[in-house]
Amino acid sequence: MNHEEGNNAHNESLAMKKSGLCMTIEGVTKDFISGKRTVRALDNFSASVKKGIVTGLIGPDGAGKTTLMRIAAGLLVPDSGHVSVLGMDSTTDFLAVQSSIGYMPQRFGLYEDLTVQENLDLYADLHDIPASKRQARYDELMNMTGLAPFTSRLAGRLSGGMKQKLGLACSLMNVPELLILDEPTVGVDPVSRRELWEIVYRQVRDENMSVLLSTAYLDEAERCQEVILIHEGSFLGQDSPEVFSQSLAGNSFMLTPDQGQKRRLQEELSHMDGVVDAIILGSKVRLVTEEPMDAHEVERRFGKKSAFRAESVAPRFEDAFIKLLKDRLRDRGEKQDATPVSRAPVQGSPDEEVISVRNLVRKFGDFYAVKGISFSVRHGEIFGLLGANGAGKSTTFRMLCGLLPASGGHLMVAGKDLRTAGAEARASVGYMAQKFSLYPELTVLQNLKFFSSAYGLEGKYRKERIRWALDSFQLEPLKDVRSADLPLGYKQRLALAAALMHEPPILFLDEPTSGVDPLARREFWRHINALAQAGVTVMVTTHFMEEAEYCDRMVIMAQGEILAQGTPEELKARYRTDKNPNPTMEDTFIALIEKHEAEKDRGGH
Repeated sequence: MNHEEGNNAHNESLAMKKSGLCMTIEGVTKDFISGKRTVRALDNFSASVKKGIVTGLIGPDGAGKTTLMRIAAGLLVPDSGHVSVLGMDSTTDFLAVQSSIGYMPQRFGLYEDLTVQENLDLYADLHDIPASKRQARYDELMNMTGLAPFTSRLAGRLSGGMKQKLGLACSLMNVPELLILDEPTVGVDPVSRRELWEIVYRQVRDENMSVLLSTAYLDEAERCQEVILIHEGSFLGQDSPEVFSQSLAGNSFMLTPDQGQKRRLQEELSHMDGVVDAIILGSKVRLVTEEPMDAHEVERRFGKKSAFRAESVAPRFEDAFIKLLKDRLRDRGEKQDATPVSRAPVQGSPDEEVISVRNLVRKFGDFYAVKGISFSVRHGEIFGLLGANGAGKSTTFRMLCGLLPASGGHLMVAGKDLRTAGAEARASVGYMAQKFSLYPELTVLQNLKFFSSAYGLEGKYRKERIRWALDSFQLEPLKDVRSADLPLGYKQRLALAAALMHEPPILFLDEPTSGVDPLARREFWRHINALAQAGVTVMVTTHFMEEAEYCDRMVIMAQGEILAQGTPEELKARYRTDKNPNPTMEDTFIALIEKHEAEKDRGGH
């Protein structure tokens, strides 16, 4: 850097400090080559980040959040535009930027074959922390994250939540002025999410740190003091979450349907003019309307087919974000709502036990991952399996799918004992894995052909099912595109289509909507609701607590045991108080885990 450039950088730094900003993003565009296509990750994007607060970068996977953060951290060069970080150009002064900020990438940035302590040592070396100051900083970070008892454990042996906390500790090694966190809470349970947020806000409070944090969870936006909205690489808006929420004051309602017909009511509302959003919350439906109105007007206008009682409720940030996305689709002339998938009804009685788990045990050596749990799932139910990281739910799920043998107990799926008739039971099951289990190098059509063959479909029926999948999930225009090159929402459609090729009466969903566009999440659940209406039995694992509201019943697990089971309404009612008369599923989940931990500390387990 020459003398003139040095003066310019110094002047820019002083100007930024006076402005109260720690980052400015001006007209940034970035393209990537994917196969034969050029993908625009950022499109003339401009925004700013204020000092001393938590700013949320809010958008679904594929929106451009990671690209923007990597440019800000000096790890990528924009094709055009300019990013200034703490008064330094992130392209020309990238080394100075990197030494002044803390950056936690989405995949932790950890070395999994090193211990916790060795990871800390490595990051201390990278930031030139003097030897005399290291131990005090290590002690502070380990106490803050609760990792002090685990410094000798390999990072690869930590749970998902613990890895996230170690990644955060490493990014805080040098007490940076600006902390950049790329989706720090993705895939972790609500308790770990809350702990991570407490650590972040402690840094803001105690160190006057500035934080830019990206997330696909819209409820997390409300924990930020300001939010920047990004979708398909474009800027949608910037303000406090409250300002976005209040733009829909008088538009949000909770509907209690007569005779418990929540799924039918939601589907009817989704087709009606004047409706922005309709989602299931336990036994109720949350409605957002285009125009402000009162509850009586809502009952008159939207209750012509299915009767319900309406109650006005406070708007929330998610309402505003959904409206912004739908307005954007409408302005581009694109279809907003897909038709739910159809299938022939599955015969059965509502009281029939389709899945039965009795005293289920799974051991790994001397370690009990699952400790004698019991529950059942009835015909046509959507049943949730929830739990903290390491609770045993994934192990239970894998046993139910026939992917892992039980160490003890009894498992019945579709009337078949998994010990003696596993192949027959698996033939009745469709399975959609967390990462979709698609073959990335195969096209959409090739994936459908492969999965239809794997399920034993042949001849005319196989051709009919492939045509059904292409038509039902709007995949025909993309049939020759590699699945690796699909947007995440279309990967999700293809994965669900593949799981349904053989018309299974039972569907297993493992974290099915992690990170996807909120509109894609809603489309997905309309498909699942339609399948449940047709008598398909659905079992789902999720960390997304609002998604658990779609379940008819659920179990919540911790350390291989069931802490509670029941309907969403029954579970939430346990934790209703004068201070919190309307607890969320997240409130309920955290309260159950905390109670379990307290009992364990008292020697109750």
